[in-house]
Amino acid sequence: MIVLLAGGGTGGHLMPALAIAHELKRARPDVKPVLVGARRGIEATVLPRYPFRYHLLSAEPVYRRQWWRNARWPFIAWRMWREVGTVLDSERPVLVIGTGGYAAGPVLWRAQRRGLPTVLQEQNALPGLTTRWLAHSARQIHLGFPEGREHLAPGPRTDVFALGNPIRPPEQGDRAAALREFGLSPERPTVLVFGGSQGALALNRTVAAAITAGRLEGVNVIWGTGEGHAARFAPLARPGVVVRGFLDPIATAYRAADLVVCRAGAMTVAEVCAWGKPSVLVPLPTAAADHQTKNARALAAAGAAVELSEHELTPRSLADLTRALLGDRARLTALGSGAARRGQPDATRDVVSRIATLLPTPHSLSQV
Repeated sequence: MIVLLAGGGTGGHLMPALAIAHELKRARPDVKPVLVGARRGIEATVLPRYPFRYHLLSAEPVYRRQWWRNARWPFIAWRMWREVGTVLDSERPVLVIGTGGYAAGPVLWRAQRRGLPTVLQEQNALPGLTTRWLAHSARQIHLGFPEGREHLAPGPRTDVFALGNPIRPPEQGDRAAALREFGLSPERPTVLVFGGSQGALALNRTVAAAITAGRLEGVNVIWGTGEGHAARFAPLARPGVVVRGFLDPIATAYRAADLVVCRAGAMTVAEVCAWGKPSVLVPLPTAAADHQTKNARALAAAGAAVELSEHELTPRSLADLTRALLGDRARLTALGSGAARRGQPDATRDVVSRIATLLPTPHSLSQV
């Protein structure tokens, strides 16, 4: 029994698909998850590491700033239409799940045209275009933030749930062992810094300058630069500083970290809170509808994180704030407790339990 999961382009869309795929396989061993993404997305390098069959399509995003690049879309759309049809014909799924990204929309739209049941998983408080366009014909919509409901027009057969964003559940383990795996000293405090699968250039430049100036001496740094920036910043690796492209899996890094410095995207926030980690959130100022700032401020107001705007981000401000927090164990504990209160570590299980109601039972399949 095949279930297609379409989503990707960035880790924020791919990781929910992978989390759902793993949980589906655990909950329903008769299900074979098959993932669909884009050749130019992060999934092209990540999916080969996982035990799932996958298809990569000739998808491209709709460019909002460089609008002239959209002139290629009539040709891309025709090629995509044929590729999606081939995938649906060959896999014959019983259900199609979309987690966003520019490869998800065409797959979901054509699946709905064929009468296949579809499920939408929306990470952000402001739903994306794919979710808003396809909500009316979806059987289920799963929201990471309950605020997203007011922006949707679901159909009469659409169930809407707000169970949190599906992440890989935290894997508890020994901090000292995790640090040894990275070659870092357990005696030093450790900060985990990352900007998502694509990286965050402003954050990377600031971390690079802080390290070069010696402002983070005495602090272990686990630094996920993003795949596209890894070669540029790899030379800054040194004793006490680990530089990686895309931290996948990220569990060992979370176990090692006393503090996390990161963007405030929906999936990142969900993950940090599920792990109960104190964090410094640096929102992406150009995010749609400034939703990352909204995320960061909500967590800061709940005592779950510290917000540091990109406007205020400098090597000195980042290093001073990091050192101050790492030196204040009581505040770190309070922030971590606040994050844990906002966390939904069982979101993946809860989401999949609802999705499973749309699947044929093994007994019913045996009668076909």
